[in-house]
Amino acid sequence: MSDYSALTRGVRVAVTPQFLEDQSDPTRNTYVWAYHVEITNEGHTTVQLTARHWTIIDKHGQTQTVKGPGVVGEQPILREGDSFLYTSACPLSTPSGLMMGTYVMQTEDGETFDAQIPAFSLDSPYEEQRVN
Repeated sequence: MSDYSALTRGVRVAVTPQFLEDQSDPTRNTYVWAYHVEITNEGHTTVQLTARHWTIIDKHGQTQTVKGPGVVGEQPILREGDSFLYTSACPLSTPSGLMMGTYVMQTEDGETFDAQIPAFSLDSPYEEQRVN
């Protein structure tokens, strides 16, 4: 279902990026992607997503970091078998890029760990394809 997936301590993070043609304007170097995320607790311990840490890299290697509490204004609690889905967006000034990161998860007993967000490619039809 998703293009990219990672599993950390029973927490699966699956991401599907989608180029948004209608919100992009290549003549102004504006390219926008939506990314659909599904976080599933495949483990046996209840966890809460408390924070996020994203690394966004454009075609030229310019890196931007985004940190903050929760996702889309929420800090979801995931019991065994629960999933949380959300969609967000990422604008870039280049026609391609890469995103990756971690979610800070907290168990019921207060332990925290980083659940990996798989690295995923932001591709648009405006990216020039070159053969080495």
